[in-house]
Amino acid sequence: MTLPGGRHYTVELHAAAERVPQIRRIIAAHLRYWNLELHIPPVCRGVAELLTNVHRHIGPDARCVVELRWTGRHLTASVADDGPRLPRLSSAAGGGLAKVAALSDSWGTCATPTGKVIWFTRRVEAARTAPVTPRVPLRSVPDVVGPAGPAPAAEPAPATEPAPVLPVMPASDPATSEASLV
Repeated sequence: MTLPGGRHYTVELHAAAERVPQIRRIIAAHLRYWNLELHIPPVCRGVAELLTNVHRHIGPDARCVVELRWTGRHLTASVADDGPRLPRLSSAAGGGLAKVAALSDSWGTCATPTGKVIWFTRRVEAARTAPVTPRVPLRSVPDVVGPAGPAPAAEPAPATEPAPVLPVMPASDPATSEASLV
């Protein structure tokens, strides 16, 4: 599924330690723009781990490419580098790929002609922009299609003291009542 507006971002950089915070801010801005605020912390941490691994294992001058891709259901973040050795989760010892695995729904790595790509995905739904509860229809607009559903329950009247009982006067003759007014 391809989303309108190009939900894809790629940046090429050198894996210097000072670039990691800058890339985190850029990724956070893209996720915010795509209305995926809830996924900013885990995705930024995952990409930072991958960039730190490139810096640690290949060197600070290693060229790498960071890519984000959102299909509407899955957000994939990947880091491609020129290092020939594929990483293994068993050698991560609680850091690096183990952190990426904990932050994601799936992850993987594959060799390329010039190096490797390490990626991770998260199941992501678009943020709801419409209200969750249905709106109450306007009272002045008649329902032409038919009833939309049960009418909302009326609020109970507040408890008050009973109204005083007034005495009932017997009906009188109009002629006698006029005399009593004079």
